[in-house]
Amino acid sequence: MDRGPFTLTTLGTGAALPARGRYPTSQILDVHGMLHLIDCGEGTQERMRGAGISFQRIAHVHISHMHGDHYLGLMGLISSMHLMGRRKELFVHGPKELKEVVDIQLRASGTYLRYPLRFRSLPHVNGHVVHADEHVTVTTLALKHRIPCTGFLFKESVGLRGLRREQLHRIPQFKRAAVKAGHDLEFPDGARIPNAELTLDPESPRSYAYCSDTAYEPDLVPHLEGVDLLYHEATFTEAMAGRAKETYHSTAADAARIAAAAGVGRLLLGHFSSRYKSPDPLLTEALGIFPRTVLSHEGGVFPVRTRDGA
Repeated sequence: MDRGPFTLTTLGTGAALPARGRYPTSQILDVHGMLHLIDCGEGTQERMRGAGISFQRIAHVHISHMHGDHYLGLMGLISSMHLMGRRKELFVHGPKELKEVVDIQLRASGTYLRYPLRFRSLPHVNGHVVHADEHVTVTTLALKHRIPCTGFLFKESVGLRGLRREQLHRIPQFKRAAVKAGHDLEFPDGARIPNAELTLDPESPRSYAYCSDTAYEPDLVPHLEGVDLLYHEATFTEAMAGRAKETYHSTAADAARIAAAAGVGRLLLGHFSSRYKSPDPLLTEALGIFPRTVLSHEGGVFPVRTRDGA
């Protein structure tokens, strides 16, 4: 059975200070053709151009917190969408202070957007529904950082049941939508064919969790349990554990411990400190605890797959 894409593109993988070849945090999650921009550090729109991603396809922007390396690219992107003639509304989910920052820049520049810009403030809690549609539900994760910081959990909706090819001749065309939705096939004379005879189970829904800047936080584990792909910041190695604790960041080992405790499918590391010319030591550290770990990289594309590879 075919289904839409559920694919992550990592546009920026660096921490606060610039590093050669790394950009501030930003990601694009493609859910059945709808694009979600997750954080928007400086240069995000340039990275999107390089990756061939259309600005105008973005429907939702999710900003984790008010540290500049996670949101300073947003105003430029909003402005570019305006200049390119966008008409479709844009939803921005983030801290309440974000609206103040954007509004004052729009006023100062005398800019009146051609499209509706909708802000939705995020509570710093686990499990608050940010957005829900026919394809995905997005909920919040309460991260542990120096200022309030919110992660995001994207869970794909359960799809329709598939019709068995060998049974298609038994299902009238106008009844197929109901059968795919799980209903038995009923006839005017009272005859009934059980749905299980006509359909296949839908494919397992996929899930992605984004844990932006955070100290080691075991309270997240129940909310991350069984996630197919977990992005977790890994700013430092264990040799810098003191610095990680001081700045409310995680080591690669911390990220791996969370992934192992939650039993996730794969762990994706990011937010690397500029002190590391190569992130390989971070990967090595995490692999010793959680073998299904990979590194994010600029322009990296990571299909979100379930355990059975779907």
